[in-house]
Amino acid sequence: MRHGKKINHLSRTSAHRKALLRNLTIALITHKRINTTLAKAKALRKYAEPLITKSKTNDTHNRRVVFSYLQNKEAVTELFSTVADKVADRPGGYLRVIKTGFRLGDGAETAMIELVDFNEVYDKNAAKSTSKTRRSRRRRGSKGSGSSSAATALETTTATTTEVTEETLSDKPAAAPIAAAAAPIAENPTAPKMPDVADATTAGEEE
Repeated sequence: MRHGKKINHLSRTSAHRKALLRNLTIALITHKRINTTLAKAKALRKYAEPLITKSKTNDTHNRRVVFSYLQNKEAVTELFSTVADKVADRPGGYLRVIKTGFRLGDGAETAMIELVDFNEVYDKNAAKSTSKTRRSRRRRGSKGSGSSSAATALETTTATTTEVTEETLSDKPAAAPIAAAAAPIAENPTAPKMPDVADATTAGEEE
């Protein structure tokens, strides 16, 4: 029975499991981010984080210890140069595991494991925006003050309306006098002339 044993054997023998974790660690150091199953990602985090801690002290002893685990000179050089400079101020917790769903073939739960300091987009400690929205505050007064304020506002609106009306009337040009009323009606020369009443009376007296 495996009661109390925290290690995940990953259904592999000891040699196979060590080779798997070694290759995953080399890929993680080289690419800074890899996709694998969730169980392998959790086992890899336990395997790789102690090696990253050793890389903070760049001496011959730690290099030989890490090389005994990885057996890859390029990965050791990358770990003690680029990665060590990035994680120098971080006291542990160098890796992040993010679940990415389930694999289509067998339904295994997959995850992405990455170095925290090499992700420029996902940063929980990013400074929040300091811009503040200015909001107007309304004072709460008594009913009397509210009614007096309303009356003052009404008087101001009325005065403004009166001023606008006077300005509009002063700017409007005066209406031109009606020419038809002032000028006499012109006579039409072609129309037959109607006899006046006085002429008709004179003609009757002569007869």
